[in-house]
Amino acid sequence: MFNFGKRIMLFLAVNLLILVTLSFTLNLLGIGAYFSARGINYNALMAFCLVWGMGGAFISLALSRVMAKWMMGVQVIDPATTDPVLSGLVSTVHNLARAAGLPKMPEVGYYPSPEVNAFATGPTKSRALVAVSAGLLERLDQAQLEGVLGHEISHVANGDMVTMTLVQGIINAFVMFLARVIAFFIANRGSDEGRSVSPNYLIIFVLEMVLSVLGMIAVAAFSRYREFRADEGGARLAGREKMIGALEALQSTVAYADLTNKASLSALKISGKRRFALFATHPPLEDRIERLKTAV
Repeated sequence: MFNFGKRIMLFLAVNLLILVTLSFTLNLLGIGAYFSARGINYNALMAFCLVWGMGGAFISLALSRVMAKWMMGVQVIDPATTDPVLSGLVSTVHNLARAAGLPKMPEVGYYPSPEVNAFATGPTKSRALVAVSAGLLERLDQAQLEGVLGHEISHVANGDMVTMTLVQGIINAFVMFLARVIAFFIANRGSDEGRSVSPNYLIIFVLEMVLSVLGMIAVAAFSRYREFRADEGGARLAGREKMIGALEALQSTVAYADLTNKASLSALKISGKRRFALFATHPPLEDRIERLKTAV
């Protein structure tokens, strides 16, 4: 109960921070009302949407390591640990990171969950976190573990955390912009020329919900493409057979693939829950395995 309350407080604190920071930024930039009796100020509207759409995404990215540790219960492993399993995990991650040419070794952690999964997060290649679940450490052998970790290090080396944030931020901005423009024209349909009426914010809210669904489809499609790239990177770093073995191991434990239900991290895990194809952040495991097997 205490941990649940702590997570709720963290969620509220982060959202309050985002609200205060973006409101201050808008005031600092002098971005004011974008609806008036004379119509839409498109420059002000676009600036407003970019600040809110991109700003929230990048603040979340900046706090991603801290949030992962708090929300997932990730325990960072001391590189000098004498525990042979954890020491081996750190060594494997660092060896793969050096092979990928990362400028700084990522933090390595594990979280106490029976799910069989791993994820990478962090704002930059120099400030990354690679975490694995207790379930993954228990169920995978060393070769399969190297495949999983090669995949996660590839996410870091490819800059996927920043890229996904950019994509999500741009989608957020366009959803906000289009919802307000469409709502404005709906509100002013048939109105007297020369005087505009500001739209009802309930209509804006409904339009944002509808457009967000389309945005989720675009983000999920890019995420699936990024997963294939990380698989290819993992095959280069750890070896193709180890990468295939890792995916086959995950295929046999698919019921334990994602038990934490943390949507904010699901796109950066190695596997995910089965969802309707258009909204899936991960391609089917069988497709990923087949692509690796047939790669030249």
